[in-house]
Amino acid sequence: MTETVHVALGARSYDVVIGAGLVGEAGARVAPLLARPRVAIVTDEGAARHLPALEAALADAGIAHSALTLAPGEGTKSWAGLEACVEWLLAERIERRDIVIALGGGVIGDLVGFAAAILRRGIRFVQLPTTLLAQVDSSVGGKTGINSPAGKNLVGAFHQPSLVLADIAVLDTLPRRDFLSGHGEVVKYGALGDADFFAWLEGAGPALLAGDAAARTRAVRRSVEMKAEIVARDETEEGDRALLNLGHTFAHALEAATGYSDRLLHGEAVAIGCALAFETSARLGLCAQEDPSRLRAHLKAMGMKTDLADIPGALPDAGGLLALMAQDKKVVDGRLRFILARGIGAAFVAEDVDTGAVRAVLADALAMRRAPHAPVTGS
Repeated sequence: MTETVHVALGARSYDVVIGAGLVGEAGARVAPLLARPRVAIVTDEGAARHLPALEAALADAGIAHSALTLAPGEGTKSWAGLEACVEWLLAERIERRDIVIALGGGVIGDLVGFAAAILRRGIRFVQLPTTLLAQVDSSVGGKTGINSPAGKNLVGAFHQPSLVLADIAVLDTLPRRDFLSGHGEVVKYGALGDADFFAWLEGAGPALLAGDAAARTRAVRRSVEMKAEIVARDETEEGDRALLNLGHTFAHALEAATGYSDRLLHGEAVAIGCALAFETSARLGLCAQEDPSRLRAHLKAMGMKTDLADIPGALPDAGGLLALMAQDKKVVDGRLRFILARGIGAAFVAEDVDTGAVRAVLADALAMRRAPHAPVTGS
């Protein structure tokens, strides 16, 4: 059984298909999109375990293919990685009507999407996300790009895929930490706009961790539905789409502070960022103190990172983290836009937040790093 979420963007509309076994069906599902029976695949060493199944599916559909395997990790989402990808696609003589398949997590999806956006002024691509984080977030919505030494995702373009195939079965191969990183983005959706979904996640956590296919399908589908609804209203982030950045202003600063390394995965940073956003909201009197406590309780129950104290190694002081936030894409006229909340499921865009309150939240969180704390399990 598969489920389909339609992303309604007029001529740029596409489907997100969710279900088990979609890698094996990729040839049949991609074939109707092709002007000629040929595709190029870009993956990385982590996702390449799924490459033989994808190649077999393409061969069964009579589709010729070639593949490029890049190094894993955020370091690939760089100018050097972009150059390697684009030059390879040019060498493969990929034409404007051809399709490139991005097989991998968020790094590959963002990189390949950006390469597709600029190659020959725009070619089509298909997302085949192999991580929970990519399935619920980065593969949908058309945000593509690379990192710069100045910050995360500061170079990129909006370029929608032609199709997204979210194969729930591939999640069974994910390390626990990577699955939980993706859950950070799933939690974000409930926290920003669906209190009932958040409550369901609180109860369904053990089933999600245990690999229950129905629970995982529901979590992915609802996350994608929420993103599709927001993207359809605001494709290029002029308004409502900013809500999807709940926790991300904090998260991107923390990722920069940890060097985009395995010290802190993106979804881990988002989870901590959501907790800090709710803590800031409570400090400002926007929501009850029970809300950040409830959010942290669910993250802890899942065995996830919840606070700055859970990040190994040194971090900048509160002023240093604020300086990193100032480089964020969500800065408008020199002022930070934060996504705050009036409660679970009730996020909103705050245009001019008192940085003193944010600094205080960060300072208190950093102070907790100096106090004894229990280690986080499963990370």
